[in-house]
Amino acid sequence: MAERSFAAEVQQLRHGEGATLHVEGILAVTKALLQSGVAYVGGYQGAPISHLMDVLGDAHEILDEMGVYFENSASEATAAAMLAASVHYPLRGAVTFKSTVGLNVASDALANLASGGVTGGALVILGEDYGEGSSIMQERSHAFAMKSQMWLLDPRPNVSAIVDAVEAGFELSEASNTPVMLDLRLRSCHLHGAFTAKDNRRPPMTIKDAIENPVRHIDRIVLPPASFLHEQEKIQQRWPAAIRFIKERGLNEVFGNDQADVGIIVQGGLYNTLNRAMEMLGCSDAFGRTRVPMYVMNVAYPVVDDEIIDFCAGKRAVLLVEEGQPDYIEQSLNAILRRADVPTALHGKDLLPLAGEYTATSVTRGVHAFLQRYLPDVVEHEPGPLRDPEVPEVRTHPRPPGLCTGCPERPIFSGLKLAERETGKHHVSADIGCHLFAVNAPFDLGATTMGYGLGSAGASALNSKDTDRSTIAVMGDGGFWHNGLTSGVGNAVFNKNDQLLVVVDNAYAAATGGQDLLSSQAELPTRSTQHPIEKAVRGVGVEWARTIDNTYDVDKVRDTFVEALTSDEPGPKVLVMQSECQLNRQRREKPTRAKALAEGKRVVRERYGVDPETCTGDHACIRISGCPSLTIAPNPDPLRTDPIASVLDSCVGCGVCGANAHAAVLCPSFYRTDVIDNPTRRDRLLVAIRSWWIKIASRGLERRAAEFEAA
Repeated sequence: MAERSFAAEVQQLRHGEGATLHVEGILAVTKALLQSGVAYVGGYQGAPISHLMDVLGDAHEILDEMGVYFENSASEATAAAMLAASVHYPLRGAVTFKSTVGLNVASDALANLASGGVTGGALVILGEDYGEGSSIMQERSHAFAMKSQMWLLDPRPNVSAIVDAVEAGFELSEASNTPVMLDLRLRSCHLHGAFTAKDNRRPPMTIKDAIENPVRHIDRIVLPPASFLHEQEKIQQRWPAAIRFIKERGLNEVFGNDQADVGIIVQGGLYNTLNRAMEMLGCSDAFGRTRVPMYVMNVAYPVVDDEIIDFCAGKRAVLLVEEGQPDYIEQSLNAILRRADVPTALHGKDLLPLAGEYTATSVTRGVHAFLQRYLPDVVEHEPGPLRDPEVPEVRTHPRPPGLCTGCPERPIFSGLKLAERETGKHHVSADIGCHLFAVNAPFDLGATTMGYGLGSAGASALNSKDTDRSTIAVMGDGGFWHNGLTSGVGNAVFNKNDQLLVVVDNAYAAATGGQDLLSSQAELPTRSTQHPIEKAVRGVGVEWARTIDNTYDVDKVRDTFVEALTSDEPGPKVLVMQSECQLNRQRREKPTRAKALAEGKRVVRERYGVDPETCTGDHACIRISGCPSLTIAPNPDPLRTDPIASVLDSCVGCGVCGANAHAAVLCPSFYRTDVIDNPTRRDRLLVAIRSWWIKIASRGLERRAAEFEAA
């Protein structure tokens, strides 16, 4: 159950020649794949490219009609290995995943693919996740293109330009027998625009045709001596072929080259940001009519030496706008210009930030500094003033990421904190996913994270026979099926590692948009699901394994942790903590509830609250929960100064706050109540009886209180 359905939008993929489509970037990419005659597509979800997998999944009927094979791959490595289908056969194939973390996983397959080369066009569509909104380590995909010598397209953030880049990417791949990367930044994936469609093309050769007519060329297999020749082939044949294609097709663009004797070179994906900066300085307009020459590198690698030399010839200075570090392109341009004895001064990270996202503000300041030095007359507007160093900087309060209201993972970590009261503290090896938020307050659990599905492997070195204390590893069900079963569980079994592995099974690859996976409970017509994680770990040799199918039972979670951490049984122990992701649950239940309300049907919602007369205001409940709906409120008792705990209306009724209070023996101030919409006559009668009884029962208390006040 993905977080968004594209069932309606994908119908636009059927439009043919001449139709104008107004779509999101992701849908434009899918249409471009069909127009290019793609034969197969695979990938692994991850922001900002997750929606491409969702679109392809929702378009399965159209893909089937076109003879296109689509697969939700088990990992990025699985997806990259799919491109082997293009090595011997003229099959156009595409895979997609999340930028550098996906490339890390897929690099072995891509390196072998790039070594032997391809016959059919092979396209790797990357969702570049760089900048302050990113959820991963800050690195650039550019390094992988250089390492394996794969061409890297970085098109302007424009729907038509992206469609053209997909189509040209396949052609470039075939012209140079080299796989091609297509880099789509966050804003490119989700921008909206229009382009003129073409007819969808059925692949000239389908997967079925290839299966029934197998071929092989031993010189394409990465095996000595062929592998030694591949490197020479890259330099002597593939590189020149790629350069010829890029130049002949005009993939890189030049704007306003006769406007001035200085210029700007920019990565294609940063073009919109640069043009906005130029617009703010009065050097361009919203339509890109620039007064300063621009060379737009829609192909970030390889760099076309002749085009760089031609653009820089006769110019006093050029500014390179290259986001991130290291400064690969700047180093390359310096070498090109010096070798050609071109005297043009090259500026880049001396005027722009060395690292970090190139926002409109940072680019505006860098461009302004460049133009003030070389072409001051062209600047019509000054950028906003820099912060006065004499004025203290106003810092907003940091807002670290946290678990959602009602998240089934919160009681897991609450239970572990409570268990540690008996067992002592443990080293916790974390993993990629929502559960990584437990490293923050109030849980403060987790010391390291090494990659998706590597939580168990990240704790493997911390294994000693001289201690009776185990390390704890955590991973999600997505990470488990992606990489964790073999590299984590299998490794721990093989090495008799005495660790406790907690697999957080919320029934989805929740952190990437709620996609189903092997252990999901959903029944899917095109996928095989409902494969228990406990069965899988026992299959590779785990003897001690438990599954808790209701993580909201904090007492049971705590007691099971204590049992696992004090067990004398050798080898790894696995706890599968199983409850559905609350976001997906709400996505499913809210429409049903709204429909029932509209029809006037009785709807009951569970809510929790705190009795203000009972709460002491010590806030221990907040310290072991951290739920966003659990907050503080003024104390109604004038003799007390500490604020009391309070539950907001955003409560989804999971009951963790009350379960925590009970398990920790905190206080009896939590209560559960039912909020009833469209009550029946019976409901109204019960309310009337209860109100009458409360009134009768409280008369004595009110009388004694009045006598006490009178005295």
